[in-house]
Amino acid sequence: MTIAYLFPGQGSQSVGMGRDLYEGSPAARELFERADAALGFPLSKICFEGPEEELRLTRNTQPALLVVSAAAFGLLGRDPDVAAGHSLGEYSALVAAGALGFEDAVRLVHARGRYMQEAVPVGAGAMAAVLGVPGDTVRERLAGVRSGVVEVANWNSDDQIVISGEKAAVEEALAAIQAPRSVLLPVSAPFHSRLMKPAEDRLAADLDRTAFADPRFPVVTNVDARPVRTGAEARDALKRQVSRAVLWTRSMDVLRDMGVTACVECGPGKVLTGLVRRIARGWPQAPAFHGVETTDGAAKARAALFGSL
Repeated sequence: MTIAYLFPGQGSQSVGMGRDLYEGSPAARELFERADAALGFPLSKICFEGPEEELRLTRNTQPALLVVSAAAFGLLGRDPDVAAGHSLGEYSALVAAGALGFEDAVRLVHARGRYMQEAVPVGAGAMAAVLGVPGDTVRERLAGVRSGVVEVANWNSDDQIVISGEKAAVEEALAAIQAPRSVLLPVSAPFHSRLMKPAEDRLAADLDRTAFADPRFPVVTNVDARPVRTGAEARDALKRQVSRAVLWTRSMDVLRDMGVTACVECGPGKVLTGLVRRIARGWPQAPAFHGVETTDGAAKARAALFGSL
């Protein structure tokens, strides 16, 4: 069996996430307490009690998801053969692999969220999911947009592409694409577009001051869709990630080529499980899927993967 752990990004959050882990695992509780201390405010309370508007703030969402994912990973008790994280989730994957210290990662993603929010005035940018149109067609239609910057932000699956940019340009692009279904996303900034370059530059300085180690297992990066095996490679990929597209479909092709037979989503929700199920329709053998967002989910995944509770 070849096992991949997957770590979710922004959009998977919900009020109450992580509470079961916190209450059922002393190790998970310790992680929440360490995160609260590292940030200097009660992130755990925002996770468990909200309000939703507070959790949705990018500067809170990002460390909150990282802590829940790290706690979920810890309950599995064994390393995977490979890991990948969607956008923010790449930090969670690198923490799991030992390439990035937990407190360092919590502080980095809190700053990352703040930098991303401050890069573009609220209301000036937008993101939208486009469903049912091939990615290459979406990209061709974007080339004809004249009202501003709009780019592919996430190649999530063959039939789900996310675009990002200036609000008027995103609206023009949706009219040009004419997808069977499209959804404006409830986000506060145009992530993974060139409009995020100021945030990327600020974050790069923080990353340069942060220690990285070589990961214990390979982590497939968003920006290059290839496994990294050194701390230097991991840092470089994170530096380039903020203003560039998430190559999720190509990243999953790497897992296919590695012969992955089981995928475990470590963290809240089932967003990545849904995406990979669609992508894996074209694989020679579809992998088994497991979700770990509760202690019970972790026990079931351990039993299925490793034969013990």
